[in-house]
Amino acid sequence: RFQACVYFASVFQAMSCGIHYLASVFMDVTPKFVCGISGNMSSVLFYNSSESSIEDIWTLWTSTENYIVVQLENGEIWELNQCSRSKREFSLNLAYEYKGNKSIYSCSDGFLYDDTKWKSTVVTQWDLVCDREWLAKLIQPTFMLGVLIGAVIFGDIADRLGRQRVIWFTSAGQFVFGIAVAFTFDYYSFVIVRFLLAMVSSGYLVVAFVYVTEFVGIKARTWASMHVHAFFAVGIMIVALVGFLVRTWWVYQIFLSVATLPFVLCCWMLPETPFWLLSEEKYEDAQKVINIMARWNKVSTPCKVSELYSVQQDDLVSGRTGDNDTSSTKKHNILDLFCNWRIATRTITVWLIWFTGSLGYYVFSLSSVSLGGNEYLNLFLIGAVELPCYIIACIGMDRLGRRNTLIPFLILSALICVLIMFIPQDFNTLIILANMAGKFSIGVAFGLIYLYTAELYPTIVRSLAVGSGSMMCRVGSVVAPFCVYLRSVWIFMPLLLVGIMALLSGILTIMLPETLGKPLTNTLVEATEMGRNKKSCSGKTHPAHSGAAVEKVEMFGQETVSTEK
Repeated sequence: RFQACVYFASVFQAMSCGIHYLASVFMDVTPKFVCGISGNMSSVLFYNSSESSIEDIWTLWTSTENYIVVQLENGEIWELNQCSRSKREFSLNLAYEYKGNKSIYSCSDGFLYDDTKWKSTVVTQWDLVCDREWLAKLIQPTFMLGVLIGAVIFGDIADRLGRQRVIWFTSAGQFVFGIAVAFTFDYYSFVIVRFLLAMVSSGYLVVAFVYVTEFVGIKARTWASMHVHAFFAVGIMIVALVGFLVRTWWVYQIFLSVATLPFVLCCWMLPETPFWLLSEEKYEDAQKVINIMARWNKVSTPCKVSELYSVQQDDLVSGRTGDNDTSSTKKHNILDLFCNWRIATRTITVWLIWFTGSLGYYVFSLSSVSLGGNEYLNLFLIGAVELPCYIIACIGMDRLGRRNTLIPFLILSALICVLIMFIPQDFNTLIILANMAGKFSIGVAFGLIYLYTAELYPTIVRSLAVGSGSMMCRVGSVVAPFCVYLRSVWIFMPLLLVGIMALLSGILTIMLPETLGKPLTNTLVEATEMGRNKKSCSGKTHPAHSGAAVEKVEMFGQETVSTEK
């Protein structure tokens, strides 16, 4: 009962991460537009169609190469293009074609936008078109840069200060910065606040995975961690729903930010994880959390930390004397992920999987725009298609193992990339189905790697490992749009790159150890031994860090308490 309440409270906020990651899909839409003009229009002409207002012309607009002819009440006739306007000299007749003299002017009077779909977007708010179009294209990359930096910073902070404090700060930050985005006064303040929002959103998602992993025991760990992704996917579907209902960008942003307000109001009630408290030798605090778990789960005889870990005063004194207190005071950093060749090889492989998963996920997602139809429904389905993906991943991880599930789906995604290259371009339906199958397969690998990374590394660097992996993931998401641009070189170039990366990742994954059914490790020594290497990374193992004791704490408060490793 206790673990369930903590879990659902934590993953509820993961919806907010999905919301903010995809919010820009509708927020920075560039609608149809032409150069603005001062004065009242009396007639508007587009080829053979004549209307009294420009709003009636937008449905006929099919190409950015077209122009609109307007006649003002003072008799002036103008040709309005997207990034320039021309005044016809000595013309009295309103006709679409004109061979006479024209005076070309810049768009000094702003722009006219089609507001049939969106009443207001970031692009229309600050005229991010023509020579300012590059600013609109920087909105998502700068957000992903914030995600990248936040993953590393908050992952490291969570290992140093605890998961609880980071959960509090990042969840509150998502709400505050999310609302602040709607009230930014110019483009630059908008980008800066969105950058900060990206940092806290990424930080929460990274630490939330570690948090729920350390609270949930072996039996439910797979389903619990994987379905954090499911809540993220629900956030994507919420974006589609709110985007369909609200067509003004700042109101849209407020609605999205308020969606997870209930968690912000109660997140202060979440406790610190016993794993982190034990790794910091805060045994009394860990015992308090365990006692609370016992009351919630109606366990009459709660376990004692001193009994589980055989913590005795003379052991503590002798351990600290022997190691000069090194193991208890050592501050860990990213270099600990390369402490010996086995851990280093593991880290490089894991980073490659993170990068490939993100790259493939976004390349397949960007390709899905060829589905056509209702854009809001398409986004909703893109989020919904991830739900069965994670169910399949959970079943595979529980039945076959983490590694044995990851390898075939990585290789399968590579084969699908090759298959798409051989499908004739006329078979649109088959191509779409193949792309969705590719996204499904890479999605399984992408979702699995979060849990697998958390299980491959010990408590003292677990958040750092997941955070650095998430950093590589964000590098992949930043590279993905540029990868798609390579379609201009060769239409199948993006698929070829994803296929090569997926195949390479699948082969290297063979060298990783299986973690199914194994207790979480607490020290780098134990993590190295999981790879059958007895070489020490950081000295002796404290008695309080035995694998058997870790397994006992993991299973505490659930159906059984293990007495053997």
